[in-house]
Amino acid sequence: MPVCRLTIEYDGSRFSGWQVQPDCRTVQGELKKALATVMREPVDLQGAARTDAGVHALGQVASFEAQALPDPERLARSVSALAGPDVAVTEAALAPDGFNARFDATGKRYCYAVLSRPTPSPLFARTSWFVPRPLDLGAMRAAARVLVGTHDFAGFRSSDCGRKTTERTMARVEISEHERGLVTIDVEGTAFLKNMVRIMAGTLVAVGHGRFPPDVTARLLETKDRTKAGPTAPPHGLTLVEVLYPEGGLRRR
Repeated sequence: MPVCRLTIEYDGSRFSGWQVQPDCRTVQGELKKALATVMREPVDLQGAARTDAGVHALGQVASFEAQALPDPERLARSVSALAGPDVAVTEAALAPDGFNARFDATGKRYCYAVLSRPTPSPLFARTSWFVPRPLDLGAMRAAARVLVGTHDFAGFRSSDCGRKTTERTMARVEISEHERGLVTIDVEGTAFLKNMVRIMAGTLVAVGHGRFPPDVTARLLETKDRTKAGPTAPPHGLTLVEVLYPEGGLRRR
């Protein structure tokens, strides 16, 4: 059966996360309603990442099967028009048979934005964590370097995380400074535990404020003690930038 792959952008501020929930407005829920209208039948929409309430996306990916698919450009325009002003399908394309946005993904890239300056910004308020104190970026970079590679990240997950295995591989954890006090923490990995990127960001900001020494990340990887990490950074600073797939779009089965 034909498979359609959607690339989706959204402002998560007014959503209760990606996944459909009873009596809540969710990204998946709004898209499924719009797709049912356009396709004239219900669709089973599979998302690559289950982003939390308040988290944004530039490159979320979702897929669904259908007996017949309309023109991809028309599909993207129509669904975007129906889904509301805070979510848009930026691309629709025919995917290989059997493609699944979630299970064929080989990695994800996230960006956590921190606004580090004395005064807040009306423009960045919905997409960054405002911290008025200056940050020691050198200390943060030293702490971030330790997180690259394959480690047990049990110390960087929420207490209600249900994953049985906590070993993950991070290809990149980089900190960049931009104009107007914006600092970004870019993370790329094969998979993530619940709230992992936000706990990493909260810990690195705590290092930047001098609350922890840079070697705190090494100690957390060793002890796996979440209580010794920094706070869970607020969701609105986090954006899913890209979902990664193998060449051809399908994992080997």
